[in-house]
Amino acid sequence: MKILALEKEVSGITDDRFTPGILRKESAQTWKLQQEGIIRELYFRYDRQEAVLILECKNTKEARSVLATLPLVKEGLITFDIIPLTAYPGFARLFEKKE
Repeated sequence: MKILALEKEVSGITDDRFTPGILRKESAQTWKLQQEGIIRELYFRYDRQEAVLILECKNTKEARSVLATLPLVKEGLITFDIIPLTAYPGFARLFEKKE
């Protein structure tokens, strides 16, 4: 199942909490998850510095578990909205019999 994970800002967290050390750990864990095929795509929003991930997981529970391994999540610096995705069904209309 494809899962869309949108980073959410945690109120009260200041930029100085995002140290080079924790950001390096975050990059390493993200790389590991990408190499395992769990993170399929990874972006930052153009309008603000928040991550957008496309995950391949069994379900949203597994997605939450995977995201919990990220150092920034572990430290309570970020959180995610998790949105399960399904294929667009509208193309079937192209092949329906016309009345």
